[in-house]
Amino acid sequence: MRLIRLLVALACLAIGVAIGALNAQPVSLDLGITIFRATLGVCILLALLAGVLIGGAVISASVVLPMQRRLALARRGLPPPDRPEGR
Repeated sequence: MRLIRLLVALACLAIGVAIGALNAQPVSLDLGITIFRATLGVCILLALLAGVLIGGAVISASVVLPMQRRLALARRGLPPPDRPEGR
């Protein structure tokens, strides 16, 4: 299992380096209050990272947190809360 994780990490690192090397054009990203200057590859990787983090937060808020609440209620021996009609 550790070998698979290492190989996946190295593959992601290689893909990131390739994206950065192939997209070396300088770009300016105007954020309203500041201007972010970097290469196109860095901007692509940062946008991908932001999407992964936002997606993880949405999944955590919509799936994991309600499941943790139901598990805590089940451990206390309380019945789960009723769901609204239509679900």
